[in-house]
Amino acid sequence: MTNGNDDLVRLIDLKKTYFSGPLAVPVLKGLNASIKRGTFVGIIGTSGSGKSTLLNILGMLDVPTSGHYLLEDIDVGSLTDSELAVIRNRKIGFIFQSFNLFPHLTVEQNIEVPMVYARVPAKERRERAVKLAQEVKLGHRLGHRPNQLSGGECQRVAVARALSNRPAFLLADEPTGNLDEKTSGEIMKLFHSLHDTGATIIMVTHNPALEAHFDQVIRLRDGQIEPNLPEVTR
Repeated sequence: MTNGNDDLVRLIDLKKTYFSGPLAVPVLKGLNASIKRGTFVGIIGTSGSGKSTLLNILGMLDVPTSGHYLLEDIDVGSLTDSELAVIRNRKIGFIFQSFNLFPHLTVEQNIEVPMVYARVPAKERRERAVKLAQEVKLGHRLGHRPNQLSGGECQRVAVARALSNRPAFLLADEPTGNLDEKTSGEIMKLFHSLHDTGATIIMVTHNPALEAHFDQVIRLRDGQIEPNLPEVTR
């Protein structure tokens, strides 16, 4: 199955149903969407809309019940667990609301973690970690541990770590959810600077106030994409 254009991600009649004994609970109800390279996308929905399930499928942490998820023309549903693990590590940069940094590792070491799993040589890992720390304005914090950093600094480390394997896209899960307004603005400014260099960013959020930041908005309600709503461009 090929897309024949510049779509990075395609969702085709994507459905997800969970089962509790004989009870079927449909969560995603036939999503169709495409995301082009270099786009800053917001997936917006309230609790229970299905956005967390979609996030897990996009991040290859879960699989759809039916339909297709294509990443760079590859049907993810056709991959083995080991192939999924490799692509997850090399193609997707994860950024979480709670940062998910290793408390016993320094800034430099936290940034290196995905490269360790990708078996990048130590010298190259260190050089890239230093460069990325500098890009997110933490070059002076390389030897610090997370408990010595502010919330905004921790999120910057998480962004640098997500970029370490030069992923196809960044998948950000409520990345400003634990930050104050000023720090949230700084993180959004950082995302825009990455986007301006060509990065594809998919951000999941419950906050409609962020809509103006995105090139494309996918609004979820009750497991479906809200129809007939215009895309938001900045």
